[in-house]
Amino acid sequence: MNKYPKITFIGAGSTVFMKNIIGDILQRNALSGAEVALMDIDPVRLRESETVANRMVGKLGVDACISTHLVQKEALEGADFVIVAFQVGGYDPCTITDFEIPKEFGLRQTIADTLGIGGIMRGLRTVPHLWSVCEDMLEVCPEALLLQYVNPMAINTWAIARKYPAIKQVGLCHSVQHTAELLAKELDIPMSKIRYRCAGINHQAFFLKYEERQEDGSYRDLYPQLQKGYADGVLPRAISQESERCQNIVRYEMMKRTGYYVTESSEHFAEYTPWFIKEGRDDLIKKFAIPLDEYPMRCIEQIENWKKESAELQGAAEIEIRKSDEYASEIINAAWTGVPTVIYGNVANTGLITSLPDGCAVEVPCLVDHNGIQPIYIGELPPQLAAIMRSSINVQSLVVEALMTENPEHIYHAAMMDPHTGAELDLDQIWALVDRLREAHGDWLPQWAQ
Repeated sequence: MNKYPKITFIGAGSTVFMKNIIGDILQRNALSGAEVALMDIDPVRLRESETVANRMVGKLGVDACISTHLVQKEALEGADFVIVAFQVGGYDPCTITDFEIPKEFGLRQTIADTLGIGGIMRGLRTVPHLWSVCEDMLEVCPEALLLQYVNPMAINTWAIARKYPAIKQVGLCHSVQHTAELLAKELDIPMSKIRYRCAGINHQAFFLKYEERQEDGSYRDLYPQLQKGYADGVLPRAISQESERCQNIVRYEMMKRTGYYVTESSEHFAEYTPWFIKEGRDDLIKKFAIPLDEYPMRCIEQIENWKKESAELQGAAEIEIRKSDEYASEIINAAWTGVPTVIYGNVANTGLITSLPDGCAVEVPCLVDHNGIQPIYIGELPPQLAAIMRSSINVQSLVVEALMTENPEHIYHAAMMDPHTGAELDLDQIWALVDRLREAHGDWLPQWAQ
């Protein structure tokens, strides 16, 4: 075994995200001499990322070696860890298409990257490319661990497990740790005193426990305080709002109705259910502060910010290397050194959550050490939470089935079963909408789905 690992980053043209992940890795002693292979299909953005990565190596004074590749298999050769972060079709044209065509049918969305008709189409575009990574891995680095940062996370994770069960993989999202920290700020309690247990599916995991450590070492349930704060109009507080567009009222309302707080933001969760976005009910949009078309607006802002930040990173300005809260470096460090850690990851449900279907992708705590990703048994969820999740799992399962069988009929079945889509459109409208989206996406979809 080499002293340092080889880490391949597929989609490294996302310079800012690459900087955060690789910066975290280079700051860990056991990884500081890693061989880092950056791969992207855009040679210009790849060169920009190479410059930033080498600047970080220089500033940190580490022995890491940076290489760049336009050929995926070449980058993967001999890798110990593979990080994947890309968006097939990008904002223009695919995200625009996923929002504008549904709007013509009266179907409004907020993010459209996980579930809903937008999430379905994104899954169809994305999974074949993830499968190509898996195929190359089996040929040139079959023992590598795949760290997957691509949406729709649950569909992707499930589809990889179905077609390439030999691939060691974990799907990564930051919603669990971000929400845990957000609630601590809401309650004005130091995060160091917080203990929690969370489980479910990606973007619909719920905090089963959220507690504060007391002076005598016991733990106090914080749900009564959260419930009272929402009932009294004290919560959510302004500190929990990412912007004036995005507030957390939907999440608190779901806690009021179910007894548990969900990990993903209100703008996400509002479109996973049939209750919040309804044609002719702008009163609901106002009451719950639901930011329609949030993702396109966010994409435009991020593109501008990335251009500015990337230009600054290429220039003579001092490069700043901060520790992010992404799990990637923590996982790689634990798997490489054997020093254990616990993270929240998306994995196949092998009896981990007994009230959800076997094989679906679940988000659970995982122990990581020399033995890799070891998911922790959860058991049965509260029935109301499992019921909410199953509505999404139905959609995910049909998208995965469409991909596995190359049967386009299942695309329509997935859209039919989507909670928000089915609440707004009749069957003829759903079939016509899918027809339009298949045609509009064209070559961005696999040939059988066009």
